[in-house]
Amino acid sequence: MQSFVRLLTKKKFKISFVESCTGGLLASKITSVNGASKVFNLGLVTYSNQAKIKILKVNKNIIKKYGAVSHECCAAMVNNLSKISKANINVSITGIAGPKGGTKQKPVGLVYIGVKKGNKTQINKYLFKNKKRASIQKAIVRKALDLVIRITK
Repeated sequence: MQSFVRLLTKKKFKISFVESCTGGLLASKITSVNGASKVFNLGLVTYSNQAKIKILKVNKNIIKKYGAVSHECCAAMVNNLSKISKANINVSITGIAGPKGGTKQKPVGLVYIGVKKGNKTQINKYLFKNKKRASIQKAIVRKALDLVIRITK
């Protein structure tokens, strides 16, 4: 984590997160590092659909039509976060960490991670199989950090 903060510091990047199924774990990992204040701008946990709609201004029709765990919702989350945060890099996470809440179409472990740098946005879909809630959350955080490292190079 220290090297991640150093990388962003060296590149003079500010980063912000909006998390759902990870409940602030990503922000917690960053803020546990000395010097994080140089790079960390904002962290939001919009766990409920209501929070996504009210705070992030995700259009309620996106959630109605596609669900909160969808490419469309993840994209709206990261794009709207970037308007609020003014950070160079913005990350959104939405998914189902389990152990309940999954369906055949959207199983436990289904996660979308959005990364926006400048005007380039990528939404990535993952399925973390056969893991417990805490390990799914940790795997999501590792994957999100990896995506940010890749986009900064």
